Amino acid sequence: MMNRVAIIGYGISKFGKRTDASMYDLIWEAGSEAIRSSGVDKKDIDYMVVSNMGMWSSEELPAVVAGEVLGIRNAGLHRVEAACASGSSAIASAYDAIRSGRSKIAIALGIEKMNEVESETAIELIGRAGNFLWEYEFFGLTFPGYYALYATAYLNRYSGKEEDLALVSVKNHHYAHLNPIAHFSNEITVDDVMKSRYIASPLKLYDSSPITDGSAAVILASEDVAKQYTDTPVWIDAIGSNLGTANLSKRDDFVHIEAAREAAAKAYRMAKIDAAKPYRYLDGADVHDCFSIAEVLAYEDLGFAERGKGLDMLRDGETYIGGKIPVNVDGGLISKGHPIGATGVAMAVEASKQLLRKAEPGRQIDVKNGKFLTHNVGGTGHYAYVTIYSV
Repeated sequence: MMNRVAIIGYGISKFGKRTDASMYDLIWEAGSEAIRSSGVDKKDIDYMVVSNMGMWSSEELPAVVAGEVLGIRNAGLHRVEAACASGSSAIASAYDAIRSGRSKIAIALGIEKMNEVESETAIELIGRAGNFLWEYEFFGLTFPGYYALYATAYLNRYSGKEEDLALVSVKNHHYAHLNPIAHFSNEITVDDVMKSRYIASPLKLYDSSPITDGSAAVILASEDVAKQYTDTPVWIDAIGSNLGTANLSKRDDFVHIEAAREAAAKAYRMAKIDAAKPYRYLDGADVHDCFSIAEVLAYEDLGFAERGKGLDMLRDGETYIGGKIPVNVDGGLISKGHPIGATGVAMAVEASKQLLRKAEPGRQIDVKNGKFLTHNVGGTGHYAYVTIYSV
């Protein structure tokens, strides 16, 4: 019988343009707090997975450095990369190691120091890494450009407006205002979003996630070990993952992300959740809002709304606390920030905080079902992970 897996500790750094901290400092901020909060002795950690996309960072061996910084010895170790879903890939790797019996206590740590290069260079590097090179070289399609294609197709098909997309950023900035680790802490209005400059029409500056430095870490343990350290473990009920095409011209359409839909279906089956109305089983969700349109697509790919009805959820306030299902009440990627390698792990930290009722005042969800979902997309649907946590 395979082992059940729990999160028993977590840590997260301040997100932002961290000129005050090196990569080593960021690793320490999140990793040492995760170890401390779990109560485990670092010598008992027998497996370590580090998620880091790199490219803009001066450190070529972040996994080895992370082990050294945290003082972890005699542990299995590897680095994973799945673009923007790298953090969820790290958690899945640690989860699999424990489920199989190869590990008893593991740490999954995500780290990214993106501001070692200029923003323009970071965007170019992401574009070159995440898509076939010829699409970038011949068509100039960076990540904002790709998601602008999704936004244009979606707004056209479902008669949406740019002001509707702005509601994503307004909501997420509102909750980031209450989250002390968030990159941005300012509340904004629809008018603020509409007045911000275009990045790739129809997406504007406030429709876009920032270039962020940050780290996050979680300690995972098998069921027998977890119960030795805490009376309130956060269980990983399911992890669904799927891949998409590297070349976007091979996608069926630009109004949904098939890899995310398939990953969700797998996770729902594993967690025994009705895919027709999954929001009835969940208390909240963190979804991959690298751009505002991505959050809208997530509502539909996850089954929170019917096709073409995602904007209605925003207009009706259904993804605020007290609504149908609170989404991104940590500020999301748009406002909390998107340090690529750390993002998926940060989602696990948020799931743990919410389910344990340890979120900050004003952004704590009502925990009734004891389940929380995270949705992490790599690239523009090249990878997707949907993970379901419970208490």
